[in-house]
Amino acid sequence: MKNRVGEVFNAAKPSLTIDGYTDPSSAERFCLGLLSNIHRDPIIEQTRRHIGRGVRLFYVGGEVFAECSSESSSIFIQSPNANVRYGWHAATVCKVPSGCHLKIFNNQEFAHLLAQSVNQGFEAVYQLTRMCTIRVSFVKGWGAEYRRQTVTCTPCWIEIHLNGPLQWLDKVLTQMGAPEGSRVGSNT
Repeated sequence: MKNRVGEVFNAAKPSLTIDGYTDPSSAERFCLGLLSNIHRDPIIEQTRRHIGRGVRLFYVGGEVFAECSSESSSIFIQSPNANVRYGWHAATVCKVPSGCHLKIFNNQEFAHLLAQSVNQGFEAVYQLTRMCTIRVSFVKGWGAEYRRQTVTCTPCWIEIHLNGPLQWLDKVLTQMGAPEGSRVGSNT
């Protein structure tokens, strides 16, 4: 369960469906059923059968949403941006039932956090990279309320990296320069 399966998928459209079916993927669809894994156990196989239509990710007006399209199962999302917005603990995992959606990223909120962090220095800005990674599990949840404590302990999960905000952070960090006294080398 803890091993990544398949290659990185780069989405280029404002909408992407990630489902459990087996049709070859296109720019608007990624099918988890196509991924092969010699270490797949019966629990993973059973979970994949329940993913169905999975999740639809879509970007509208500077906001990213995740909609559970699965016919009978929920998705579970850990979005640092949403957790800040709602005042939840940073590690909170939100259950999104079939037919429901959750705003998982907001560019304006991120811009506000970035502006605040710039005043606090390089390390504060660098910490915002965590805000650009969103974890989603299908069918099974994880976290404080579940027996599975980490997403890698769930049978089927994905990790989303928001390239636009990461590029934005890179530009800001490059302009700021590395903090004085920081020495990074092959021995660190």
